[in-house]
Amino acid sequence: MTEAELIDACLLDDRLAQKELYDRYARAMYTAAYRITADFELANDVLQEAFLKVFRHLNGFRRESTLGAWIKTIVVRTALSRVRREIRMESLEDHHQQDLIIDWGHHLDADYLEKAIQVLPTGYRSVFVMIEVEGFSHQEVANMLNISVGTSKSQLFYAKKKLRQSLAKYRD
Repeated sequence: MTEAELIDACLLDDRLAQKELYDRYARAMYTAAYRITADFELANDVLQEAFLKVFRHLNGFRRESTLGAWIKTIVVRTALSRVRREIRMESLEDHHQQDLIIDWGHHLDADYLEKAIQVLPTGYRSVFVMIEVEGFSHQEVANMLNISVGTSKSQLFYAKKKLRQSLAKYRD
């Protein structure tokens, strides 16, 4: 089924088409949600909430981009909203757990890099993932996070600096 046919079938409340749409995009969208939230359960919640939004607002999809790009924007915004909500609920004490030491072992691989990204402060991590992993521009990130482009650039700079510092400790 083409993307256009899938969208049209979903708009007609075809449950099989809705399941196909979910199955087609869920894995990639979960990955994006997890990278932003750094929490498996929260990423699952974000994924479910985002797909509810997708199905509720599919009639507003203007088909100016790919369906996947549109869904990813919804997932990223939902994840950022949930992360902000989680931060407000955390105590100030919890915010200072950014300097956790990670046992990197003898070899640095993708899993270790992922761990280093996950312990970045929330703002750094969100901007880093959105720009370096998901491919959004600074302007898009600024719009989604309601920050300036300069703040986005600064957050990315400090995220990279902190990653370099974390990873430099474990070089042989």
